Amino acid sequence: MATKAVQENAEDAAAAVKKSARRAKTKVSPEELHGPSPNIATNLAIADIALRSGSMLARQAVERAFLGRRYSPSKAAKILKGRTMGETLLHRTLAKVALRSVPGAILVGGALMAKTLYDRSKAREAALEGEAKLQDMAEDGAED
Repeated sequence: MATKAVQENAEDAAAAVKKSARRAKTKVSPEELHGPSPNIATNLAIADIALRSGSMLARQAVERAFLGRRYSPSKAAKILKGRTMGETLLHRTLAKVALRSVPGAILVGGALMAKTLYDRSKAREAALEGEAKLQDMAEDGAED
């Protein structure tokens, strides 16, 4: 009889341990939670949106900084607004090519370096040409 009571107590204790283990598994502790949501797909979407937004803001800040040395903020905004869809797509494509592989980065970086050296050798004509192009972009941006 005593062994039967001990066996029942052991079974009750094992059931209690299983129940508390099951309860512990269903609750997620803050240490186990890697993100604002328990759903991993939601956390990935939040991270993607945050990274893309941050990179967009950083890109706009760098563009304004480059133009801000020479132009007023209002004219710089008009210039940035006046870019064509083709220019935007070309720049985005070049950036993707440069980021995806080392040969792509070398190719794009080399092309940009060659263009810069060419522009420096033709500084006067390039400055006039660039100024005219930016003026056209500013006019296109002012129309919108």
